[in-house]
Amino acid sequence: MQVVTTEDAPKAIGPYSQAIVVDQTVYTAGQIGLDPKTMEIVPGGVAEQTDRVLRNLSAVLEGAGSGLGSVAKTTVFLVDMADFSAMNEVYQHHFGAHRPARSTVAVSQLPKGARVEIDAVARKR
Repeated sequence: MQVVTTEDAPKAIGPYSQAIVVDQTVYTAGQIGLDPKTMEIVPGGVAEQTDRVLRNLSAVLEGAGSGLGSVAKTTVFLVDMADFSAMNEVYQHHFGAHRPARSTVAVSQLPKGARVEIDAVARKR
């Protein structure tokens, strides 16, 4: 197993890695809308947080030798399913024509008061 660490995404806030590579598969930790420089949740609502989440996720994947275009599956965690449309619009912008498999789950809360968290499974390029 290879541990992935990049300064371009938030540092882990617990005892876990940003991502792990096993063979040619990348497993990311869930990303929330933390600004990697301040380690604070970005201001705004779920759209702004989703944008930051996906930029963080992209940075972790790039650090693993992958990218959003190589994602096979994501899991989206939302505190409020009323945020689904706003999250989905930003998600679509980042993934473009690529359509990985996805699950979306409602949760009661997320770390640091985040509204959205996303993790991914991808292949290395």
